[in-house]
Amino acid sequence: MTCFRFALVLTLLGSLLPAAMGETYTPGQKVSRDFKTFAKSFLTTHCVDCHGQSEPEGNLSLHDLGPVDEVNAATWKSVWAQVTLKEMPPQDMDQPEVVERLQFSDWIVGELTRVMSDKGGFHDHLDPNKGNYVDHDLLFGPLPENIKLKPTSSPARLWRLTPQEHITRLNELINQEPEYDPAKPGLRTHGDVVPTNHGGELKLYFGTDRIIKWQGGTVAYATAVKSVPAVLSSARTHGLENYPDFYTVNSAEATQIMGTAGDLIRYMAYGPLSIAKPYQITDDPRSIADKMKGDIRGLPTSIVYSTKIARPLTPVYELMRQEDYTDESLQAAIDYLFEMLTFRPPSKKESDDYLTIVKQSIEKLGKEDGVVLGLSSIFLDRDALFRPELAKSGQPDQDGRVMLQDWELGLAVNHALRYIKPDAELRTAIIEGRMRTRDDVKREVTRMLADDSIRKPRVLRFFRDFFDYDLGGYICKDARALAKTGVSNRGQAHYRAMFDATASTDRLIELILKEDQDVLKRLLTTDRAVVTEADKIYFGKRRSRAEEIAARKAAQKAAEELASKESANPGKKKNKAARKKQEKVNHSVTPAELSGKELYARVSRRSFGTGSMRPERILATVPAEQRLGILTHPSWLVSHSDAMDNHAIRRGRWIRERLLGGGIPDVPITVDAMLPDEPQNTLRERMRVTRQEYCWTCHKKMDPLGLPFEMYNHAGLYRETELEKPVDTTGEIIDSGDPTLDGKVANAIELIEKLAESERSEQVFVRHAFRFWMGRNETLNDGPVLQAAYRAYKDNGGSMNALLVSLLTSDAFLYRTRGPSASAETD
Repeated sequence: MTCFRFALVLTLLGSLLPAAMGETYTPGQKVSRDFKTFAKSFLTTHCVDCHGQSEPEGNLSLHDLGPVDEVNAATWKSVWAQVTLKEMPPQDMDQPEVVERLQFSDWIVGELTRVMSDKGGFHDHLDPNKGNYVDHDLLFGPLPENIKLKPTSSPARLWRLTPQEHITRLNELINQEPEYDPAKPGLRTHGDVVPTNHGGELKLYFGTDRIIKWQGGTVAYATAVKSVPAVLSSARTHGLENYPDFYTVNSAEATQIMGTAGDLIRYMAYGPLSIAKPYQITDDPRSIADKMKGDIRGLPTSIVYSTKIARPLTPVYELMRQEDYTDESLQAAIDYLFEMLTFRPPSKKESDDYLTIVKQSIEKLGKEDGVVLGLSSIFLDRDALFRPELAKSGQPDQDGRVMLQDWELGLAVNHALRYIKPDAELRTAIIEGRMRTRDDVKREVTRMLADDSIRKPRVLRFFRDFFDYDLGGYICKDARALAKTGVSNRGQAHYRAMFDATASTDRLIELILKEDQDVLKRLLTTDRAVVTEADKIYFGKRRSRAEEIAARKAAQKAAEELASKESANPGKKKNKAARKKQEKVNHSVTPAELSGKELYARVSRRSFGTGSMRPERILATVPAEQRLGILTHPSWLVSHSDAMDNHAIRRGRWIRERLLGGGIPDVPITVDAMLPDEPQNTLRERMRVTRQEYCWTCHKKMDPLGLPFEMYNHAGLYRETELEKPVDTTGEIIDSGDPTLDGKVANAIELIEKLAESERSEQVFVRHAFRFWMGRNETLNDGPVLQAAYRAYKDNGGSMNALLVSLLTSDAFLYRTRGPSASAETD
C-alpha cells in the first residue's frame, strides 16, 4: 500500500470512528449520511483493496463507483448483499464494526429505495428469501451497547387472500363438508382447505356429492362436471410467498370473479338445476335411460344427480324461491353473503349500499338476473379479497404503534389458523368487546389450538412452505429419465403418485403436530411414513444392473415353473392369477416392506370419477438405514429435483437457508449457471464446474450439503450405485455459524442427525415461522420476539402450539404502525 493510500485510509477511518464507536444506532432508522463522507469512505477502507482498478476480484471494480443511481443500481445491490451477508470484506481481512456494517447496509437500502421508486422500486430486502440477511447472532445473542432497539410492530396493510383461502371461502357457499369425526381424524372435514385434485389443479366442484352415475371414463367425467379453477394468482415456486405486499387483484381476475360469483349464486338458489336438465335429477337412473342415449360423454347431460339436497340452504335460496321479493329478504341475502365472504357482519351503511345496488339491478334486469348481478358485486368487496389491518381504531402509543382490536384483531387471529369464518365463540368475543388485549388473544388462540374439530389449515400450509414437499407433481419429468429411476412412466402414474405423496406427508405432519413434542426434530428424524400401495416402489431400493438381471432371471425361472404347472393343471384360476401377478413385478426395484395401521389422508372431492385420489393410507415404518425424516421421503426429494436428475444445489440451498439460516447472493447475470451435458458422468462429476474459484465462494455453502442426498435418485428411490459406479454420498457442513456443526458427513442420514440436534436449526425454524405468521421479514427490533418464541418452543419440549401462542401474542403480531400509504387506503 502506498504512503498516500495509507494516509488516506487513516483519514477516512477517523471520519468513521464516531459512527462506529460513539453513536447510538437504532435498526430501521433513516441513515442521514452522504455518499462522499460515509459510503465512499466505507468502500475505500474495506473494499477497494480487492476491488480496485487493476485486476479486481470477481471482475468487480469499485474504485470509481459513484452515488446510487439507476445505472449503477445493480452494482450497489451486489455490494449490499455481500456486505450484509459478511461476504465482504473477506474473513481474513479487517472487519467493519457491527454498527458500521449495519448503517452502511441500511444506507444502501435507503438510497436504492429512493432512486428506484419510479422505476419498479427496490424490494430485495423485503423478499422472504432475503430474510436470512439479518445477522442470526445479533437476533439471538447479545447486542453491542450502542445498538438501541425500538418496540416492534408490523406495518398497517391490506393482506390479499391466497388462492387456497379464497376457494375455501367459496366452497363454503355451495358444498357441505362433513363434521369432524374423532374416529377418523384424517378424513377431510369442515374447515379443511380445498385440496388439489389428482392432477394438481385447485378447483371448486359443483354438486359432486350428488352425482350417482355418469357416462364415459375419467376424462369424460372431468369434462362434464361443473367446476371453476382458483382465480387469484400466486407466484409461489419455493418457500414463503404469502406476504401482503406481494399480490393485488387485477382487472382480469376481477372479471373472472364476477363470472364465478354468478355461477355460485345460481347454484345456491337452484342446486344442480342451475347446471343440469330437470330429468337428470333422479334417484333411479334407469328411469331416464331413453334420454341418456347416444354419445354424450363429456357433456353436462351425461351426469345423473340424486334428489338429496347436499348444499347449504341459505337466505339466497329462500329469496329465489319467492315469486317477488321484499327489502327484508334482499337484506337477509346480502348480510348472509357479506359475512360469508368477508367474515364479519356488514355495517348499516355497507348493507344499505348493497341493497341499493341489488334493487337497481332488479329494476333493469328483472328479479332473477338482477339478484344474481347485484349480489355478485359483494364478491368484489375489498374485504372479500383482502384482510385489512389498518388499525383505524385506537390511539398511537409513544412509539406510533396502534394495537389491533375488535374485528381487525379477531380476524387476524382467525386468519392465523383458519380459512373459514370465525367460530361462534370467537365471533361472540369480538362482538362483546373481548378482543382488545394480549390476554384475549392468548385465550382464543389457546382454545382453538386445543380443539381438534377446529381445523387449522394455515398451520399445515406453513410446513408446506417451509419444507417445500408439495411440488413434486408439478415437475415435468423426461419420460426416458423417469423410466431409468425404476418407477412407472406410463401416463400420469408418477404425477399422481407425487400428489398422493403430498397428501401423505400432510397427514404425517399432522400426526407429529398432534403429539406436539420436539416437532422439528421429529419431522427431521421420524422413521414413520404415511404411504399408499405405490409407495412400496418409491420407498424401495433401485437395483444395480447386475441385481436387476438376476431378478429377471429368477422371475423367468419362476414363470417357466408356473407354465409347467399350468400345462399339468390347465384352467386352474390360481395359476392364472399367479402368472398375472408375476407380469406386474418391477424387476428394477426391491420394494420396501411397508405395513402398519390404517388411517386416512385428506384428498379432493370426487373430481375425476373413478380416477379420483383415495384417502386410504397406512402408517408404516421406513426401511432402516435408508430413510430418516421428511427430507428422505420421495415427496421432498422429487420436489427438489429437475426433469432429468437430482438437484443437489437446490437441496443444499434448502439446508443452508431453512436449517442453518444462511443467505445466498443472487447469481450474477454474467454467470451461465448450467452444468455440462455429460450423460456418461454422475451429477457429482458434472458439478465440478461449481468448484471454480469464482463460483465456489457461494457453492461451498450449498453443494456439500446437497450431495449427500445422492443416495437417492430423482424419483426418490434409495440407491447404492449411479451409472453402475458406487454412489458417493459424502458431504460437509461449512461455515454454518455454529462451529460444533461444521465438519464432514458420510451421507444424508448423518447430515440430518447433526442438524436435528442443532439449536441453530431450531432458531432458524422459529425465524421462518415468524415470517409466515407476521407476513414480513424479521428485523433486529424483532430479536426479543424471536428469543421469546424460541424459549417458549424449547421450554415446552419443542411444542409448536407454544411457539404459535408466543408469536401470536407478540407485539409484532398485535401492533401496527400507520404509514402514509396505510392512511391513504383507509377510505
